[in-house]
Amino acid sequence: MSKVRIKEIFSSVQGEGPYIGYKQIFVRFCNCNLKCNYCDTDFAPNQYFDEFDPFELAQCIRKYNLSLIHSLSLTGGEPLLSNVFLKEFLPLVADMKIYLETNATLADRLIDVIDFVDIIAADIKIPSASGLANSFSFHDKFFEIAKRKECFAKVVFNQNINQNEIAECCNLAAKHNIPLILQPQMSSKSLDFSSDFLNDVLDKFLLLYSNTRLIPQVHKFLNLQ
Repeated sequence: MSKVRIKEIFSSVQGEGPYIGYKQIFVRFCNCNLKCNYCDTDFAPNQYFDEFDPFELAQCIRKYNLSLIHSLSLTGGEPLLSNVFLKEFLPLVADMKIYLETNATLADRLIDVIDFVDIIAADIKIPSASGLANSFSFHDKFFEIAKRKECFAKVVFNQNINQNEIAECCNLAAKHNIPLILQPQMSSKSLDFSSDFLNDVLDKFLLLYSNTRLIPQVHKFLNLQ
């Protein structure tokens, strides 16, 4: 039986994307295959973690009052690095709605678990914010599979976003018919950009792809975990 390292488990309110305000149980997996410039999670080698097998994790989750919970959020890190574990664990919580948060680069691993997932919250990593290059080809393969379920794409951006990145995001979203959620990069509890800049970025997206929304990280304003 496989085991997985979990950084934390907690109940809180979803603060990003179209499901803002819904109560979830968050399971934060350790480790990630990427290292984005804006990442706000500590994955240092000496970080604290607990180790669970599938039955232990399911039992831990069922200690919460599930009647209050909209869905179970698998976040990280990158949960799909633990695809073997998830294939054993997810059938044990099949009565819950599963919300997968992912960096949208591991298409082959998504295939293993997509039948157990209800909602996919996937990133599009633009180089000017993430510091990563050549991510769009990985995302294209990922969304080809992910669009079998409810799926949306989150685009974290800062003042360095450019027209080529905007076009790439819109082309990708249009190809796979998925909503785009623009998320301004935040370093604290306030936005570092003017309203004029945010409106300008949104307008540039909307001119190319109408199914686009601008939604900041609301949980930071509310001082929630």
